[in-house]
Amino acid sequence: MDTTLRDGEQTSGVSFSISEKLTITQLLLEELLVDRVEIASARVSEGEFEAVKTITSWAKENGYLQAIEILTFVDNGISIDWMLKAGAKVQNLLTKGSLNHLTHQLKKTPEQHFAEIADIIALASKKGIDTNVYLEDWSNGMKNSPEYVYQYLNFLSKQPIKRILLPDTLGVLTPSETFQYIAELRHKYPDQHIDFHAHNDYDLGTANVLEAVKAGVNGLHLTVNGMGERAGNAPMASVVAVMNDFLPDVTVSVKESAIYKVSKLVETFSGIRIPANKPIVGENVFTQTAGIHADGDNKNNLYFNDLLPERFGRKRKYALGKTSGKANIEKNLQELGLKLNQEDLKKVTQRVIELGDRKETVTKEDLPYIISDVLDSNLYEEKVKVESYVLTHAKGLRPSATIAVCIDGKTMEEHAQGDGQFDAFMKALAKVYAKKNLRLPKLVDYTVRIAPGSSSDALCETIITWETGSRTFVTRGLDSDQTVCAIKATQKMLNII
Repeated sequence: MDTTLRDGEQTSGVSFSISEKLTITQLLLEELLVDRVEIASARVSEGEFEAVKTITSWAKENGYLQAIEILTFVDNGISIDWMLKAGAKVQNLLTKGSLNHLTHQLKKTPEQHFAEIADIIALASKKGIDTNVYLEDWSNGMKNSPEYVYQYLNFLSKQPIKRILLPDTLGVLTPSETFQYIAELRHKYPDQHIDFHAHNDYDLGTANVLEAVKAGVNGLHLTVNGMGERAGNAPMASVVAVMNDFLPDVTVSVKESAIYKVSKLVETFSGIRIPANKPIVGENVFTQTAGIHADGDNKNNLYFNDLLPERFGRKRKYALGKTSGKANIEKNLQELGLKLNQEDLKKVTQRVIELGDRKETVTKEDLPYIISDVLDSNLYEEKVKVESYVLTHAKGLRPSATIAVCIDGKTMEEHAQGDGQFDAFMKALAKVYAKKNLRLPKLVDYTVRIAPGSSSDALCETIITWETGSRTFVTRGLDSDQTVCAIKATQKMLNII
């Protein structure tokens, strides 16, 4: 059962719209192929009521009405009336699974609580509503008041309910405890359908689910991206992968290849970003950064495990940065359909490492620009170097540039103002060349571009077209700063002339 729309929506700051709830429900049932969806809590708001009405209407038309579940309360039938008006047919009744909660929150005896629950179950049955029962704080109940838990389960085993839902409400169970408690209940109540609902406060949600399944639990409650209160719930993606890979006797109906698509949609709708290193769905989890890993993959997939990205509708990537080696570069070049000789490959690799050292984000799409920049540098001997510069841009003052340029071993400094930082740089440069009785070529075109799909910290390429009396030529500069790009392109021009 997926509870992203109920428990997951209890994530701080998350509220799905009606259309978003409907879309997510449709994807969960029709694309991801989960069995049931808990979509809301009864009596929360008018908006929640309208969302449930919309979803149950769609579910009824498409044969999914029994898969739609609502969290309800022991409230003398008010929740059941709410459900009937909303068109829902399955309630997940919230009750107390620990003596501590019962005594201090409800201030009732077990007998009083059970009598009220029996009335709600009977009323639901009369109205055509199926009942599953949550034992809130069940895990602490097993730790601190097991006699009460067994007293309650003995009572429930005689009631006309479909499922017993056992939540680790505060995420306090260890894997060994989870196995022990579920195994005990499985032995004592062999005919009861038991669901396990894990929270992730100690980051043990997935491990606890694995042990619960080993112990014989019948159903699991999961959320997309592990959404939920506090540290969230057991995450759908990780649990499905773990069961498929480590429990060969268990069959999982969830469609792995749809997980990433649904995950990204929920990320967009919820506004809760998926951590880049989150297993299965994180942006970086199928990205090899170290050059030795890419090399090993080339030689016999030495760094692959069973979590192949294609299972989840994804692709393996080879990141480009300071730990990149030639193998990383080659992997990316293969995808672009490019091939370099070993000498040029070595130069490009060195340039990528330099950029990575400066914490630049280097993408596969940047590679053609880097190649062009590096190979352009082979065309001339570097006799002119822009050694340093200070560029200023302040409100109310004209942009200015102070530069130091080394020509044939001699350094000259100049300062100028201009209409922009690069214009000021060019005017200062013109002063340097005037001292040598030289004129600069005319700048006739100036283009800046970034690689498709790049972000604001991406590399950009500046392409400048120059014109002298006898010819027109083009130089390129590459950097993450647009003005620095232009200065690099200009330095190439100075060496070419």
